[in-house]
Amino acid sequence: MASVLTNVYNKTTFMKKILLSVLLSAAVSVGAAYMTVRYILPGNPVIQTETPAPAGNYRTIEFDQTEFPDFTYAAETCVDAVVYVKVAVPVHVRRPHSIFDFFLGVPSGGTREQIGSGSGVIIRPDGYIVTNNHVVGDASRIEVTLNNNQTYPATLVGADPATDVAIIKIEADSLPVVPFADSDRLRLGEWVIAIGSPYDLRSTITAGIVSAKGRSMPDYKSGEVKIESFIQTDAAVNPGNSGGALVNKQGELVGVNTAIISQTGSYAGYSFAIPSNMVHKIADDLISFGSVQRVMLGVTVAEIDAEFATRLKLSSPMGVYINEVQRGGAADRAGIRSGDVILSIQDKRINSFANLQEAVSRYSPGDKIEMVIFRDGISSQLDLTF
Repeated sequence: MASVLTNVYNKTTFMKKILLSVLLSAAVSVGAAYMTVRYILPGNPVIQTETPAPAGNYRTIEFDQTEFPDFTYAAETCVDAVVYVKVAVPVHVRRPHSIFDFFLGVPSGGTREQIGSGSGVIIRPDGYIVTNNHVVGDASRIEVTLNNNQTYPATLVGADPATDVAIIKIEADSLPVVPFADSDRLRLGEWVIAIGSPYDLRSTITAGIVSAKGRSMPDYKSGEVKIESFIQTDAAVNPGNSGGALVNKQGELVGVNTAIISQTGSYAGYSFAIPSNMVHKIADDLISFGSVQRVMLGVTVAEIDAEFATRLKLSSPMGVYINEVQRGGAADRAGIRSGDVILSIQDKRINSFANLQEAVSRYSPGDKIEMVIFRDGISSQLDLTF
């Protein structure tokens, strides 16, 4: 009898354990479903997550729905303001050197027109368009096609080979434009889209992130002057994209696409754009004066690495070192001396020669700026007039 009671008790206990497990599983499932609805499904604008920081602490990141990569607004807003630019460039054709060249079909000499293409961005509703100097600088004829397939002849207003910026104009009114953004506020990893006409594929849109800022490409020809501080992105850019728009998610122009690095001539993962702050100043000068009103700082500089920073008693590699100061130049008048380190211009940090070039290129003769320098272990502020 005791054995029978024991078996009944064991079975009852076993059933209670099973029932308790089922109830616990149901409770967990209900809780998980609630959390999914509360924090994941649409209609809840904020998602919170905690990510361990390198020091072992935790930081909370709040993502609004607008932070997720949706490019529809920027694409639909800006695509009508990016144009297809067709150019005819005169090229010299050599004469036959011998009777064999004549029979082999070598042209008899002179010039002929070579057709090329690129992109442009409408920046004013009365027909002013920014593009690259290398697209239109040597053109004998320029033709612009809007996104609605209307075609206009264009004239070259002005070009600046040093920054590779050019302005062309068509006779039209009430055109859509892309507003300028402050490219200094662009952040590493920020989403951007490139709009242009690669390989004559008009109004093509690609997306990527900002990979780096302040890039330069030092493969210049002898004696060639370049002012570069490119935005590097991984948005796909190919021949024909030159002069097109690099746009942020708000539909604002952060740069003008100008170059790629490739061994084949096609996109290989890197593209470069002229920052909008530089473009804006150059465009205003070309429209207002026909040429760029450029200023000179009047210094020769060297970049600073970790070893050099230690010798200068800098806390870290920062700024640019002044090798020489031109007598009577803007820097000399402001009291800058050889051996100083320029740390910032108008609160813009300077960490390379490219940064310095871009910062100075924004100003015109007569402009006044504030500059922070490092001298003899002390940082100080100077006022400089160009």
